[in-house]
Amino acid sequence: MKSKILKVSPVLVILIILIAVLFQRNKNKIPEELPNILWLTSEDNSPLLGCYGDEFATTPNLDKLASEGFLYTHAYANAPVCAPTRNTILTGVYACSGGNENMRSFYAKSDIVKTYPGYLREAGYYCTNNVKTDYNLGNFDDKSIWDDCSNKAHYKNRPEGKPFFAVFNTTISHESCLHKSIPNEDLRHNPEEVSLPPYHPATPEMKHDWAQYYDKVEDMDSWVGEKLKELEDAGLLENTIVFYYGDHGGVLARSKRYVYETGTRVPFIIRIPKKYKYLFPEKKAGVKVTRLISFVDLVPTLLSIAGIQIPEYLQGNAFLGNQKTPDPEYAYMFRGRMDERFDMSRAVRDQRFRYIRNYMPYRIYGQHLEYLWKAPSIVSWEKAFLNSECNEIQSAFWKTKSVEKLYDTENDPWEVNNLADDLNYIEVLERMRAANKDWVSDIYDAGFIPEADRVDRAGEMPVYDYMRSGSVNSNEIINAAEIATLGEISNLETLLEFLKSNESAVRYWGATGLLILGNQAEPAINELKAATFDKSANVVAVAAEALYNLGEKETAKKALLSVLKNPNEMARCHALNVIDCLGEKSPEIVDGVAEMVKKAEKLSREQYDLRGAKWLFEKWNLDPAKYQIEFNL
Repeated sequence: MKSKILKVSPVLVILIILIAVLFQRNKNKIPEELPNILWLTSEDNSPLLGCYGDEFATTPNLDKLASEGFLYTHAYANAPVCAPTRNTILTGVYACSGGNENMRSFYAKSDIVKTYPGYLREAGYYCTNNVKTDYNLGNFDDKSIWDDCSNKAHYKNRPEGKPFFAVFNTTISHESCLHKSIPNEDLRHNPEEVSLPPYHPATPEMKHDWAQYYDKVEDMDSWVGEKLKELEDAGLLENTIVFYYGDHGGVLARSKRYVYETGTRVPFIIRIPKKYKYLFPEKKAGVKVTRLISFVDLVPTLLSIAGIQIPEYLQGNAFLGNQKTPDPEYAYMFRGRMDERFDMSRAVRDQRFRYIRNYMPYRIYGQHLEYLWKAPSIVSWEKAFLNSECNEIQSAFWKTKSVEKLYDTENDPWEVNNLADDLNYIEVLERMRAANKDWVSDIYDAGFIPEADRVDRAGEMPVYDYMRSGSVNSNEIINAAEIATLGEISNLETLLEFLKSNESAVRYWGATGLLILGNQAEPAINELKAATFDKSANVVAVAAEALYNLGEKETAKKALLSVLKNPNEMARCHALNVIDCLGEKSPEIVDGVAEMVKKAEKLSREQYDLRGAKWLFEKWNLDPAKYQIEFNL
């Protein structure tokens, strides 16, 4: 039996095609006018919000915003602390790629790297910032990139007919909110009802700080409500896209500053008016978006929304607009120096697992940090540990690290069960280990050159440019770091070869590998002694620490004293870190630190060396006045 063929006139076919094309064009039509964009940002808060499933939180305004918009379940700050995070947000380049990964650095921005306000202003936006900058850059005018950057900056001041991009930032939830304790009877959240993470001991101070933090998150939520009401009263709801996010995680110890979920996962909500429905990441508002996003994606996303071609140097992925990319497999994070304390970690996150690579595993997590120790909670935690009142999970913060960590965040949301040595997860470990190495190589991660060495080598050249100038073989350095930090005695000869390298950063990693080997590095004592005369102060400091641990204390002290006289602030700071970790307080070391303070007052820029010296005098219970010094910090 022959099938029947429906005959349709050519005119009708053409008419059907035209209707379909017009329908599709109308469906995807982009309004001629650019959308207004409002950014509401809060500081130091993880997604401890009702809309994220936290029943202890009181956040009605953000819960409502999430019901009207899109809540991102896998949103990440690329750094677990403010200044490197803001640097990444501003530039669309990982701060560790531009040499700005360390907390409060002063290194210049490359001319190749533009800022997002610069792009948006060129596209016709009136750009305001009220009022936080803190971009972690030196020789940079924070305010010049904005049409207005002050406590009076507001979208209502824009010229008639101009679209606006406006940022409002609140510090209500900032870490400093815990520095002054509110009496228990005045708290709205009951300390006795707080559900503590397993790594925190249930001290009164810990429970109190958690409850006070929830109060501050509630206050922050009220601030968001005020800003949204202001937008509504101005009649701007229908043509303004609203972004809300926290600048990184926090705020109690082991969150902010650490590349765990608690330090990097952030609340992130976008409300998009129906007028711009073509930007919807899902079919309808009020749903959750599981795509992995991180702050390095913000610049390309803004450019995509504004119809600006995304330049190739940007390192993120647009997650809205006509340049939106397929969902990425990973988000990447980094940790460098935190104020006066050196450490280095990198992290990779996929939809389920977090991989952390610790490049200074010989340092404990809980290094004393002046600003962090202003919170009563961490003081009580340290006291509980010293009094042997902490269990194994709670004690881990005060001990050295594993070089690799792997966490199943779905089944272990507080990340306390390391799966890196579990053979059942070997494929996941190897996959994410490779992803980390590929990432740091692809972005020319400058953090693999220790900070003082990098300053001396790059000089006035922006580190972003220096890393791409042909003067550095970054893959050679990264490979040395990967081998050195494994802590395997089988690599002893390789580490000794690293010490002979013409590349100072490779020598640094060679010395680091020998430090990690501990007593197993005894055959390398002569080579380590020779390294105390290295041109790189970072090599000298690491070699000195390794020698001290091998019993060569006099040689080590002499080397550390030489670094304390170095004109580079970060070299001096490194030596102070070593002295503290060794517990060394001989008269010659005390005198050397005092002499450093006298000279450093004129040399120090960020004063982290002075802050480190101040802590040593407090730890040693010494009166600075006896040494004719004072700490005016």
